[in-house]
Amino acid sequence: MADVQAFRALRYDLGVVGSLQSVIAPPYDVIDPEQRAALAARSPHNVVNIDLPQAPLGGDAYEEAARLLDLWKRQGAVVRDAEPAMWALQQDYAAPDGRRLTRRGIFARVRVEEYGPGRIRPHERTHPGPKEDRLRLTRATQANLSPIFSLYDDPGQDAWGAVAPFTSEDPFGTATDADGTLNTLWRITDGAALARVRMALGKTELLIADGHHRYETARVYAEEIGGAGHHGEGGDHHRGGEGDHRYVLMCLVALQDPGLTIFPTHRLLNQVKDPETQQKLGAYLREAFEVTPIDRAELAPPDDPTASTPLTMGYIDSHHRQAYRLVLKDQAIADAALASYPEPYRHLDTAVLEALILQGVLGMTEDDVAHLNGLGYSRTDEEALALVESGEYDCAFFLRGAPVQQVRDIAAAGVNMPPKSTFFYPKVPTGLMFNPLA
Repeated sequence: MADVQAFRALRYDLGVVGSLQSVIAPPYDVIDPEQRAALAARSPHNVVNIDLPQAPLGGDAYEEAARLLDLWKRQGAVVRDAEPAMWALQQDYAAPDGRRLTRRGIFARVRVEEYGPGRIRPHERTHPGPKEDRLRLTRATQANLSPIFSLYDDPGQDAWGAVAPFTSEDPFGTATDADGTLNTLWRITDGAALARVRMALGKTELLIADGHHRYETARVYAEEIGGAGHHGEGGDHHRGGEGDHRYVLMCLVALQDPGLTIFPTHRLLNQVKDPETQQKLGAYLREAFEVTPIDRAELAPPDDPTASTPLTMGYIDSHHRQAYRLVLKDQAIADAALASYPEPYRHLDTAVLEALILQGVLGMTEDDVAHLNGLGYSRTDEEALALVESGEYDCAFFLRGAPVQQVRDIAAAGVNMPPKSTFFYPKVPTGLMFNPLA
C-alpha cells in the first residue's frame, strides 16, 4: 500500500518574504514567458525563479536555481521545519462552468514505488521518458519544488476528517491565484491527527491525476541517488540507499471530495485541409454518427455523469463554420474498434475519438498523438472556437468531462488513458512548501 508520511518541509518564512501570495506560482508547464516575467517581478523570492529558472549570461539555469535556493536559505527567506507535519489545503474556486466549489487536499511525502495495483497508478499515457528538465532541476536543487496531484479512495473521508478540526485555526497563509482561486493552507503537527491520516491513506492506492512526468522523474532520481537501494521482488526497502530521496511531494485529494471535478480538453486538428481528407472525414462522420446542426453556443455537449451514453461531441470546421452535434449511432462501433481494451475504456470519449477518427480515419499513430503532429488541445470552449475561426486549426471536436468514477474504473482495469483525457481544475500552486531530498 502507499507509504504516506509527515515531513519536515522546506517553506517560506512569511515574516521575511511577506505574503504567500507574492511567492507562489502556477505549475511550471502552464507559464508563458510574459507570465513568468510578471511573477518574477512580484517578489525576488517568487518560486518561479527556481522552478522555471533562467540562466544568467552564458550560465546554467539549473545551477542558477540551486544558487538562488541556497541564497534564500541563507537569508532566512526559506527555512526547514523542525518537526514533521502534513499540510491541509482548501481551494475555493469558480469552475469553468460557473459553479462555486471547494476542493480539499493534504500535502505529505509519499514513498516512490514502481507503478502497480494497490500502490501508485498512472492514469494517462505520457510522452516517452521523463522530462530531462525536471530531473536536472531535482539534481541541482535536491528538492521537490512542486507537488504531484494524486487521488485516493476514502468513502468515509477519514483522512480529511483527521485534519479538519485544525482548519478552524488561523492558517499558515492564504493566496489568491490568477484564476481567482483562494488557497488557504494549514500546517498540522498533531501526532494523533497525523497517525489517523496515515492509517486512512495506508489502506488505499494512489492515482496520479497531474504530474506523471514529475513522478517518473522522482523514480529515476530515487534510483540514481539510492543506487544500491534498489529493492527486488521481496519489496525489501532497507538494503542501502535509504533516505529522503526515496520520497516525493504529493497533494492528496479524496475521490469522494465534493469539490473534485474533471473538465474536458477539446481536440483540434490542423492537417485536414486537402479535399480528399475532408471528404473522407465527412463521409465517416455521417456514417458512424447522428449529425445534427446546432447553435455555436451548444458546441460543448452536456456532461454524462454516468458515462453510459455513447460518444457525444460538438464539431465545427474552419471551412463551413457550421456547428454540429455528433452522437455515435451505436456503442458497438466503439466496442469493435477497442475490442482489446477493458469495458470501461471503451466508453471513454477521448479513447473512442482517438480510435475511430484520429487513428481510424486520419491514420494518426500514437507517436503523432504524443508529439502533437496534426493535433492540438484547448481547455476552454471560447479558445477552441477561436482557433478554428482564425484558421489556425481546420476543425475541433468539443468533448464532455470524464466522470471521476470512470477515471477510477479505467485505472483499476490497468490501462492508461490517452494524453489530456482529464483536466483537473484548479491547479495546485507551486511554492506552498517544498520537500527536501537531502
